[in-house]
Amino acid sequence: MSNYLISISKNQALKDGTIHDPKSKLKVKVFDLLQSRFKPRQGEVRFFVTAGDETLAFETEGYNKHRQLLILQMISRYCIYLGLIEAQIHSTWPGAFNLG
Repeated sequence: MSNYLISISKNQALKDGTIHDPKSKLKVKVFDLLQSRFKPRQGEVRFFVTAGDETLAFETEGYNKHRQLLILQMISRYCIYLGLIEAQIHSTWPGAFNLG
């Protein structure tokens, strides 16, 4: 299993951060949808996670045809780090309203 680096700014909420993969140089930005404003960017890949009352958005930074499995592994490792064991990963927004 690969090791990913997780960075969280002191000014950000715990659930807002960035996941780094040192091998591929891919970054995945994390947004807590209850506390942060999330505006999807064109050309990037995004996934959403629901776990209880938590809803997080994950969006790549610098996506360059990376494998989806790599992105999903990075997301699952971040969820484990936060203790969101019951997390469900969605490829589309699971809520009732549209983010875009």
